[in-house]
Amino acid sequence: MPERLADRRPDVPASRLVADLVPPPRFRDVSFDSYRADPAVPSQAAAVAAARAFSAAVGDGDSGRRRGWFRRATPAGPGAGIYLDGGFGVGKTHLLASLWHAAAVPAERKLFCTFVELTNLAGALGFASAVETLAQHRLVCVDEFELDDPGDTVLVSTLLGRLSGRGVALAATSNTLPDQLGEGRFAAADFLREIQALAARFTVVRVDGEDYRHRGLPSAPPPVPDAVVASSAVGEGVTLDDFDALAAHLATVHPSRYGPLLDGVRRVHLRGVRTVDDQSTALRLVVLADRLYDRDLPVVAGGVPLDRLFAPELLAGGYRKKYFRAVSRLTALSRAGVH
Repeated sequence: MPERLADRRPDVPASRLVADLVPPPRFRDVSFDSYRADPAVPSQAAAVAAARAFSAAVGDGDSGRRRGWFRRATPAGPGAGIYLDGGFGVGKTHLLASLWHAAAVPAERKLFCTFVELTNLAGALGFASAVETLAQHRLVCVDEFELDDPGDTVLVSTLLGRLSGRGVALAATSNTLPDQLGEGRFAAADFLREIQALAARFTVVRVDGEDYRHRGLPSAPPPVPDAVVASSAVGEGVTLDDFDALAAHLATVHPSRYGPLLDGVRRVHLRGVRTVDDQSTALRLVVLADRLYDRDLPVVAGGVPLDRLFAPELLAGGYRKKYFRAVSRLTALSRAGVH
């Protein structure tokens, strides 16, 4: 019988939380040169140039401040941030990982994490210890920057403010401009000061374009019959789960552990995929989709097509950009799963 992800309960020691904060396998070997800028979209080439300049400034240390990247952003301390904003599938994570690789800083002095990993680190170590740990680094890169609740708004704004004030260079990606983080999800107006302070620490670089994962490609492949999903789940590192059981299991695992949940896995099989209308379940599936994509794991899925994973009302709500990104990534992985 193939292993089930729903049976896994990864135990992640605190020491691994920091050691794992490097670009994931899909982006382990990327570079600015391997980024395929669309010649019809000038902002992509401009974003490459801006990210190159930022990474060079990080390596130059104080000389970067003289070139204007690390200007004083707030009275609290010097700002040191570049913010890559654009829709899903335009290569922002590729650029962020390329920036991390290109920065002439020892690997142990630069971190690459997702937003959920950053908030989890602060929770696991405690705020003061997280500040001290992160402040030992010259560069902190945060992918998939989102503010989903007021607590995270205050936590991240304060954390990044402390790091910026201590000279740490910050780089981030998101589908939402920094002064619009939290919009449509909670009473953002009540936390406007924190959001504006956070935005002031970044120079925004726009990355336009269409989703490269589906440029000239057909829509999501048709679902595989559940019997075929099960019969093809053979071999080492192959998992087989019933969709509802896996979704229920994800509720018992912290999202920061979804990466370790996939340790040793090389292909994921899902039976009975259905349309999800519960927002909490949907957001957990978004995180799982991101970790599957990071690890370039093919997905073989039965049930509804993956482009119908999220209910229409979710796709019209405040988290719609997250859901569309997840559908884009899962569709790409499902194409790999049928070949």
